Amino acid sequence: MTLYLRILSYIKPYMHRLIFAMFCTIMAAAGNLYIPWIIKDMIDEVLADKNGTMLNWIAASIIAIFVVRGLFWYGQNYLMSYVGQSVIIDIRAAVFKKLQRLSVSFYDKNKTGTIMSYVTNDVNALQSAMVENTIEMITEGFILIGSVVAMIYLDWRLTLFTVCTFPVVLWFMEFFGKKIRKTGGRIQECTADITSVLQESVASARVIKSFVREDYEVDRFDVENRANFRANMKNAQLMATLTPVVELVAAIGVTMIIWYGGNNVINGTITAGSLVAFLTYAVNISNPIKRLTRVIGNIQKALAAAQRVFMIIDMPEEIAESRDAKQLPEVSGKVEFQNVSFAYDDKGNVITDLSFSVKPGEVIAIVGPSGAGKSTIANLLPRFYDVNKGDIKIDGHSVREVTLDSLREQVGIVPQETMLFNGSVYNNILYGRLDATKEEIEAAAKAANAHDFIMQLTDGYETKLGDRGVNLSGGQRQRIAIARAILKNPRILILDEATSALDTESERVVQEALDRLMVGRTSFVIAHRLSTVKNADKILVLEKGNLVESGTHDELLALDGLYAHLYKIQYRNKEAK
Repeated sequence: MTLYLRILSYIKPYMHRLIFAMFCTIMAAAGNLYIPWIIKDMIDEVLADKNGTMLNWIAASIIAIFVVRGLFWYGQNYLMSYVGQSVIIDIRAAVFKKLQRLSVSFYDKNKTGTIMSYVTNDVNALQSAMVENTIEMITEGFILIGSVVAMIYLDWRLTLFTVCTFPVVLWFMEFFGKKIRKTGGRIQECTADITSVLQESVASARVIKSFVREDYEVDRFDVENRANFRANMKNAQLMATLTPVVELVAAIGVTMIIWYGGNNVINGTITAGSLVAFLTYAVNISNPIKRLTRVIGNIQKALAAAQRVFMIIDMPEEIAESRDAKQLPEVSGKVEFQNVSFAYDDKGNVITDLSFSVKPGEVIAIVGPSGAGKSTIANLLPRFYDVNKGDIKIDGHSVREVTLDSLREQVGIVPQETMLFNGSVYNNILYGRLDATKEEIEAAAKAANAHDFIMQLTDGYETKLGDRGVNLSGGQRQRIAIARAILKNPRILILDEATSALDTESERVVQEALDRLMVGRTSFVIAHRLSTVKNADKILVLEKGNLVESGTHDELLALDGLYAHLYKIQYRNKEAK
């Protein structure tokens, strides 16, 4: 009930439409309640008394009732659908907004398909509960209450025979409802797993085909598909059991009515028309109970999805701004790491007691073996993660004391794996600064050595790139990413293995664009290829999260330590080629 009420709390902005929709629902249901009364009058007055005038009135009233009922039925369905769809849009937007605010660690720990499932499958499950099931619950609930009131009016003793079955029905609904909700949660989990496998297989189509693993992926999908089948069948089994059990209890109640009411007609206590009308209302109770049972089962299933949705909405943000966070003013680019230690989990520090200082405009190269903690520095500076110990300062401002937006606006990142959006070249560059002019975008592209190849594309800057920029080469994608960073014009720049995946010719062109981008900015260059960091103002050498050496290229070679060892290995490999 708490979950369902929370879903309904999203209705508040649409309350006036909901109230009118409920009025239409009640009026449409009232048409159903009037039918048994017509049957009573037909038997007791028209057939028994041969009353032709009453027959004419009954015929006219039936037509009028169904015309009016149809109008209210239309209003009910349209307005409830409007409210339901609006609420779903709001909930989906709330989930997506929350996903945008969650830290990078959330995305590291959760599969892409599972995250997608929160916004698609889980929210869609709520849509069913909010629209179709809510309409049916209100309609059938009103028919149930109205039928009981009419039955009491006709014969309160017969009504007692009927309502004695209610506690039994409610117990079965509560008993099965808990189980259905549990299986509903399992269904949503299985659906998320299917989405995850599907997303991975689509994103990795080239890898799958290159390793000839189509059959393996089919088998992997089949495992998740069958798990989903079993979860749905368990849910169907519970639903299939609940309905006949409730119908049996209702049938017992109807049987008691027929036996007791039939004796009363024989004894002349009530008329035949009243008994038939009472039986019709009793059936009107049986059907709503049966439908409400199904609706409650569906709602329980939807509430399992609601739990997953609200789990995301309520998830605490690991990287959150302090209450008194201030805007980071435009910086000159001085960066200080002060005794910084950091661990992704409890298995040990990735960086330990790291301290260094960077002057504005300096180019700092960070090198070391794999797993030394180079990319972790790139994650800590824009505060994708928070340090466990120590502090990071930019122009004397701690990154934990300024707003995230003002911090990240002044930090530009060009990663190894370039992420381009499924849109035009123009819009991908514009992403760097949304208020940029066409001239500024073209200037950024020229500075990134991208303008010439862009103009050779089918539609120039309006060329659609496809998913992740699949229509471009690696060097072309990287140059568009550089143009985006140039347009952003950050004071601090992070180049995380920006050229490591490129061939020699592409690397030369991209490196030229990067050199142009770094002018006048504080730049951190993370690289495996030591030949690309020779001209850095300072080189930091990391090993197992510790700073073991620092200096210029020539100083480190003269030191004949880890850097010299790594450089000689790469030089020998290059000579061997």
